[in-house]
Amino acid sequence: MIKIKFAAILATAALFSVNASAIAKETTLNVSTWLPPTHVQNSAVWPTWAKWVEDATEGRVKVNIEYTSSNPTQLFQMVEDGVTDAAFSFHGFVPGRFPLEEIVELPGLGVNAEAASAAHWRTYQKYLAKANEHDGLELLALFAHGQGVIQTNFPVKSLADLKGKKIRIGGGIQAEIGKRLEITPVAAPGNKVYELMQTGVVDGVFMPMTEQKAQRLVEVAPYVTIIPTGMYMGSFVMFINPDFMASLSPADAEAIRSVSGERLSIMAGATWDKADIEAKKFAKENGGTVVELAVDDPMAIAYVEKTEGLDKAWLESVKDKGVDAKAALEMLRTEARAYAANH
Repeated sequence: MIKIKFAAILATAALFSVNASAIAKETTLNVSTWLPPTHVQNSAVWPTWAKWVEDATEGRVKVNIEYTSSNPTQLFQMVEDGVTDAAFSFHGFVPGRFPLEEIVELPGLGVNAEAASAAHWRTYQKYLAKANEHDGLELLALFAHGQGVIQTNFPVKSLADLKGKKIRIGGGIQAEIGKRLEITPVAAPGNKVYELMQTGVVDGVFMPMTEQKAQRLVEVAPYVTIIPTGMYMGSFVMFINPDFMASLSPADAEAIRSVSGERLSIMAGATWDKADIEAKKFAKENGGTVVELAVDDPMAIAYVEKTEGLDKAWLESVKDKGVDAKAALEMLRTEARAYAANH
């Protein structure tokens, strides 16, 4: 009887030991994010990736998505320092650090965000990674938002209407475009735009269509003007702390990488594309005026003329980066257009 009881005690202890071990091996991956909870990045992109991670690691890594009050510019440093494990941000928020990533922002690419994102990731792997602009971070994805559009509190009949107007820009190629359009640029995080518009600090903003719904900009910037050749695109990155990845088992770290990279880049771009389509409909249904210019419209022609030479200027700006930027730009455009033609 004593032997039976002792065996039962050992079995129970072993069970508790197994359970404790399982609990100890479960890791929480904390993601810091910004923009409203209803924004596509937070309502769809991060949750989808979180499910992929949890499935790929068989539940050993759980993703916790937290909203931060920090300026998105600070998220690069926060992840580097281990304050949070992962985040996303816009390359243009940190002037001078990521000039190579402006490659996807140049006007005239003529594709949607999904195609641009796939091409950006592939081009980065072949040409841009060697410059190590993301030192201190491990990349999860590179994606673009859809074509940027002009969103204002006044109708835009010609580019001359923008001259001197206070327009919020996000940095990167937008800054140079703003100079050429002779606007008064106002730099501010994307999640502050509604407030800036509502209080009259700015007269308009260059952002993708999705923000008409995601941030309800239709209420404060009801006039949308779309350049048919593509005004510009935005370069975003999702990233993770390398030390966090090193703290995982090799199998779990590789599982996370297997659901990131090109797969995550494409998913993010495609999800933002869908949000653009929904936002255009939302804007029209909620009193917005959406003007889609024809290719031969004088304003569209004038825009192409105003932005001529941006490719050359970008190539000049990155000539000391030690990469074949010209070949990278050719690859990006070839890959993007081929992807768009096949999807």
